[in-house]
Amino acid sequence: MSTKLFSPITIKNVTMKNRIVMAPMCMYSSHNEDGKVENWHRTHYTTRAVGGVGLIIIEATAVTAQGRISQQDLGIWNDEQVEGLRELTSLMKENGAVSGIQLAHAGRKAVIDGDIIAPSPLAFNDQMKQPLEMSKEDIVETVDAFRKGAERAKQAGFDVIEIHAAHGYLINQFLSPLSNKRTDEYGGSAENRYRFLKEIMEAVNTVWDGPLFVRISASDYHEEGLKPEDYVTFCTWLKEQGADLIDVSSGAVVPARIHSYPGYQVKFAETVKNGANIATGAVGLITTGIQAEEILQNDRADMIFIARELLRDPYWPRTAAKELGAEIESPKQYERGWL
Repeated sequence: MSTKLFSPITIKNVTMKNRIVMAPMCMYSSHNEDGKVENWHRTHYTTRAVGGVGLIIIEATAVTAQGRISQQDLGIWNDEQVEGLRELTSLMKENGAVSGIQLAHAGRKAVIDGDIIAPSPLAFNDQMKQPLEMSKEDIVETVDAFRKGAERAKQAGFDVIEIHAAHGYLINQFLSPLSNKRTDEYGGSAENRYRFLKEIMEAVNTVWDGPLFVRISASDYHEEGLKPEDYVTFCTWLKEQGADLIDVSSGAVVPARIHSYPGYQVKFAETVKNGANIATGAVGLITTGIQAEEILQNDRADMIFIARELLRDPYWPRTAAKELGAEIESPKQYERGWL
C-alpha cells in the first residue's frame, strides 16, 4: 500500500524519510540545573530515532536561564551547552532521524528561582509568580537571545529550528490580548502584538537558513482571546518572513477548560493551512496510523506531530506501518525481530 505518512517530504534543503514528527516534550532531566544534556536525553531521543521517526524536535530549550519552564530544562543560552546538543544531533542522525530543536522562553510561566518577565505584570494564575513587565531593553536582549540560540543550534548540527510561540509561553503572551496589556508599540493592535515575534524572526533569519517552523496556539479558548482566524493573519505574516511550516497546537495562555478528543486540534491546522497557504503540522491526541493517514490524505495538514503516544510506544512508526500495511526499513540489528 502506498501511504502518505511514510512518504518523504523535503523542506528547503532537508529531506525527512516520512511525515512523522516527534513533538517537543519537556523531560525535566537536566538535573544539575545547568541546562546541559544528560544521559536521559541521549537515551530518550536516540530510541525514537531507532524507532523510525522522520523528524525529532527536542524539548523546549531555553534561550535564557530566566526563560526556563523549570530549572531542570535544557538550555542553549551559553556555548558550554553546545557540546551535549551536538552529541544529540549526531546520535539522532546516525540512526536515521532529522534533528530539530525548539527555541523557547517561558515568560510568566517560568517556575524558577528569582524574578520572571512578561509583556505585562499579570500572573498566569493565583499559584504562580507575578512577572515583571518587560522593558524595551529586556525585549531587545530577549530577541538577541533567540538569535544567539539559533546560532548555537546551527553549531550543534540541528537541521530544523522551531520557534515556540504557543502554550502560553513568552511569545504567545505577546500575541494574545489576554496576556498583553501594553500600550506601547508591542501592545494593542494585532500588528503591535506580533512585533515581538516579527523581530525574533528577523533576528533568527540573520543566522539561520535551514527549515524554520513556528509552533502556535491557534485558540485561547476564551471569548476575548485569539481564534484560528486571528492566527491565519499571523501565519500569513510568518510565511512572508520565511516560516516554512506552522506546528498548530492550542490553548494554555490563560487557564481554560478544553474539550479534548481524538484529533481535536486538526481543524485548526486545516484552517491555518488553507487560510495562510502554508504547510502545517497537526498535533493532539493523534494515536493511530489510520488517523494520521486520513489527515494527510485529505490535505488537512502536511506532517503529523506525535507526542504522548511516542512516550508510550517509542516504536510507534513501526506500529503505524503495520496498521497501514506499509513496509518500512528495519534497523539491521533488529531485522530478525521484525521479519
